[in-house]
Amino acid sequence: MSHVKGKRMNIIKHLSNTQVRELPEFRVGSTVKVHNKIKEGGKERIQIFEGLVIARKGGNGVNASFMVRKIASGVGVERIFPLHSPNIAKLEVVKAPVVTQAKLYYVRKPHDNAPRTRKAKSHEAGSKPVKK
Repeated sequence: MSHVKGKRMNIIKHLSNTQVRELPEFRVGSTVKVHNKIKEGGKERIQIFEGLVIARKGGNGVNASFMVRKIASGVGVERIFPLHSPNIAKLEVVKAPVVTQAKLYYVRKPHDNAPRTRKAKSHEAGSKPVKK
């Protein structure tokens, strides 16, 4: 019985090792461009998703994944990609990381993304503007 179980484990390891691909080194905090293959009807095209890697899970194995966040039209968009997916045509590292944390979920908070503006002081009808 143990011989059959050992043989099955070898087959699983062999199949998982054949699916592992060579990818550039990147960490959480890196800015990456993911060239993703998309099938629409009978055609296939490549869509580029560029953003900040905010999480990595699963190490470097077959089940590993990473999460990329970008701001599109003022709205935050997050996407999870399997690391060794055949749908990823290419992965480019645009910028090296400058953070030392494992997960960057704090970038989701809206007060960090809001533009900081000052309110203009309005002059009332009876007062004179102050000259400098």
